[in-house]
Amino acid sequence: MVFTHDTETALLAAVALVNSAEEPDTLLTTADLTTFLDEYDYTGVRRGDAAELDAVRELRPRLRALLTSDRDTAAGLVNELLAQERALPQLVRHAEYDWHTHAVAPDAPLATRMAVEAAMAMIDVIRADEMSRLDVCDDPDCEGLVLDLSRNRSRRFCSTTCTNRAAVAAYRARKR
Repeated sequence: MVFTHDTETALLAAVALVNSAEEPDTLLTTADLTTFLDEYDYTGVRRGDAAELDAVRELRPRLRALLTSDRDTAAGLVNELLAQERALPQLVRHAEYDWHTHAVAPDAPLATRMAVEAAMAMIDVIRADEMSRLDVCDDPDCEGLVLDLSRNRSRRFCSTTCTNRAAVAAYRARKR
């Protein structure tokens, strides 16, 4: 494991949230949001209304900027986000997860909790000098983000679809 469980989960969720904006957009309804939140084990208050969905959707460009910036810029963005949201890190334990950090109250708005969790995860990435684990998909027709948690740092594509598309293109190029 490269990072702690809560850091990996927050990074995976942040990348998935940013990638949900790619065509086709996979975060269009409150039901889509509920599915997303369940998949990434988000705790705390959920209103489940259109305003909450809109706030989460509006978070995607901000997270994209954070996850694709260089180390120094990312540090500034993390500090800005944590200050703006008045983050106060604290240790919590719930469900099947042992002690980990939350930095906002469980009744804070969902988009705030998601943004702060991503920022807290980026603290670990920046401190470990592991920014190279975040990149944009190698498929020239895709802008999806890649989080490479592999041991040998070999992940280049954001999804199986992009991986397969590249493999087919390479195969066809070899056959020509």
